[in-house]
Amino acid sequence: MNGLNDCRTIPIPKIHDDRGNLSFIEEGRPVPFVIERTYWIYDVPGGEVRGGHAYKRLQEFLVALSGSFDVVLDDGKKRKVISLNRSYFGLYVPNMIWRHLENFATNSVCLIMASLPYSKEDYIRDYESYLDAVRRMDVCQP
Repeated sequence: MNGLNDCRTIPIPKIHDDRGNLSFIEEGRPVPFVIERTYWIYDVPGGEVRGGHAYKRLQEFLVALSGSFDVVLDDGKKRKVISLNRSYFGLYVPNMIWRHLENFATNSVCLIMASLPYSKEDYIRDYESYLDAVRRMDVCQP
């Protein structure tokens, strides 16, 4: 079972240049899984929240390409808030972690790389159902 300690920020390579910096992601680095899907969130109206779900299998890597936002992580026992505001850091979120994104600054862009293609069956969208799944997993752990 994954917990909040498994969620971590990971530096993205940054090449400094007086004309403007460059960062990159390649297969196998720094994202800790094979990327099967990439999407981005943008034009989020003030005060709106995105996410509000967990994935049964999917892992994510989130990057604030522009602006800033907070990622609220919850493993069913504890919560942690990670602020993303630098395009050369990404946040790794394993499966079975509840998350939502909030406090979007104007013109923020959140890039998300996912370990699996979209599947509505992989989502847990109800928080009580998520907590039930976490409890069932805890019981099965040795």
